[in-house]
Amino acid sequence: MAVESKPAADASIGELLSQMSTQTSRLVRDELRLAQKEFQQSAKHAGLGAGLFSAAGLLAVLGLATLIGAAVAALSLVLPVWAAAVIVAAVLFLVAGGAALIGRRQTEEVTPAAPKTVETVKADLQEVKDARHGNA
Repeated sequence: MAVESKPAADASIGELLSQMSTQTSRLVRDELRLAQKEFQQSAKHAGLGAGLFSAAGLLAVLGLATLIGAAVAALSLVLPVWAAAVIVAAVLFLVAGGAALIGRRQTEEVTPAAPKTVETVKADLQEVKDARHGNA
């Protein structure tokens, strides 16, 4: 759609408003296209980052498993292999139990979500009920 461009001095107010409307909608469309491209690039980087973090986590778990195997192998130099494995497993269970106890203590310290807000909402509801019964 070609817009006839007259010099600004010769254009009527209606023509100027029409040109402004056309240019504004073109600007908005262009800005939306640019925002969409920027969002796509951002999402691509976020997905790649999340995938790499997942790979790093998996490799860390595998590294930890390897260290645990190395601990069993080191203890098996002075003890039977089964005893070394039992000792390493017992240490791991103790560490897991300690983490569970600390986690439980932390969750017990969690306060209910917005207790003040809940009380305020209850008071507001009671006021509405009282006002409705008083006016009935």
